[in-house]
Amino acid sequence: MRAAREEFDVLVVGAGCAGSAVAKRLSDQGLDILVLEAGDWVTPEMRPKTHLDWEARARHDFNPRPSVRGWDGDYPVTARGGNPIDAFIYAAVGGSAVGYGGHFWRFAPSDFRAQTLDGFGVDWPIAYEDLAPYYDLNEAEMGTAGLRGDPTGPPRDVESPTGPIPIGRLGEKWVDGFEKLGWYWWPQEQAIISEDYRGRKACTNRGFCTAGCPHSALAYAEEIYLAPALRRGAELRTGAHVREVTVDADGNARGAVYYDRHGQLHEVLAKVVVVCANGLGSPRLLLMSTSPRFPDGLANSSGMVGKNLMTHVQTMVIGHFEDRIDAHQGAWGGAVATRQFYDGDPKGDFKRGFMMAAMRGYPPLTTALQVAPWGPAHHEAMERHLNHEGVIWVCGDDEPELTNQVTLDWENTDAYGLPGVVTDYTLSDNSRAMSKQMVARASELCEAAGADSVRDLGFDTLLGWHLLGTVRMGDDPETSVVNADNRAHDVPNLYVVDGSSFPTGAAVNPTNTVQALALRAADRILAAHAN
Repeated sequence: MRAAREEFDVLVVGAGCAGSAVAKRLSDQGLDILVLEAGDWVTPEMRPKTHLDWEARARHDFNPRPSVRGWDGDYPVTARGGNPIDAFIYAAVGGSAVGYGGHFWRFAPSDFRAQTLDGFGVDWPIAYEDLAPYYDLNEAEMGTAGLRGDPTGPPRDVESPTGPIPIGRLGEKWVDGFEKLGWYWWPQEQAIISEDYRGRKACTNRGFCTAGCPHSALAYAEEIYLAPALRRGAELRTGAHVREVTVDADGNARGAVYYDRHGQLHEVLAKVVVVCANGLGSPRLLLMSTSPRFPDGLANSSGMVGKNLMTHVQTMVIGHFEDRIDAHQGAWGGAVATRQFYDGDPKGDFKRGFMMAAMRGYPPLTTALQVAPWGPAHHEAMERHLNHEGVIWVCGDDEPELTNQVTLDWENTDAYGLPGVVTDYTLSDNSRAMSKQMVARASELCEAAGADSVRDLGFDTLLGWHLLGTVRMGDDPETSVVNADNRAHDVPNLYVVDGSSFPTGAAVNPTNTVQALALRAADRILAAHAN
């Protein structure tokens, strides 16, 4: 057995959606790549949907909250603020998308110019056209189900690899509601294949995709991107808890120091370092990487590392229908969606806007915990609600604010003595005004679709599915951390490539954009460091 190599062309920290895409793109060009990941592989046996008690497993062993799940790669996350964030992060090969549902939107061209168009947040230093070819590439690699021609979507040169996921009986009800209201709708695009594609089997409509797809109709980055990179010679080290990114005397990134799963300390060297550790993990690592040259954290001369945390203004609105609606069948998110209210409020109560995804219903245990009390009334409540409810997920644009932030938590450390993080988040007045309209419009849709009652989950605790903005991209080194190529202003061979680099978050799921940015950044790395 050969000794582990300790010098590489590129070091990638994090094997999630972004890190996996970067690793494959660069390994395809023959570069020597090392990927460090604190977590481990998620085996089929770990995915809840491969077991009969899948819903209990999804709430415990596979729970998206680190404090509940307690995997070896986790670090503590403490939520504070007026609207504390219920952070959704997985320390795993594949990153947090090992538990995603596969909504796979592109940002609209206007999302890159929110300040210019609406006086909201800041503009991106790139435009939609810069990402368009990488969206095409990513969707072809991941395999998506959808339909080109969405009149509110960006122009597209190619059709989705497979057609839309069937919307089912509940989807037909949602369509009826949209039509009655005169609102635009379109089939939801997903990273799920509706027919066999590149050796993967089509979706069989088992539902509740976030608990794991038994045969990978749902695209997982570790299978699509990372596994081919490893076959091309890239190296992956799991159980690698990075303590810091090191720098040389000239202020260039030198490599990283990390603890292995046995607590042994190692140092690796690389010509280029790429941090892909998500909206909490990337600022955490930069803030831990202090030195005489960077006393406030690596690449943090602007003081912006950890600032501008965004998580979308999002909640669930649930409509109850008298008749059974087959809510358990089909991809969890795979029905229909609208951007009817995406471009703002006609009355001017708030800036920017939101989308609505009209989806399937909740599974039995989740339904029971929400509406069925223990005791004599339990069965009656379950009979009334289970398979009689449909969910509308509403997601609004979230303005970046300095007061919403991620900081190190030295009072709560991981198993290696490294700090956890504190998230501090409070909804802005703009977000509060938007949230009221989101629930009102979704309730209106439920009623138009035939629901006889409507409830919602509110915003007191925010769904932390999309953790964005904490290592902002921009042209000005005084107000941003990385440039338009995801390259740190302060450190010429350091890149940060994940949702943390988003200047604004749009009002749709970020995974497709995270991966498109990663593929583009990989090409920029090749161009800048070819010699």
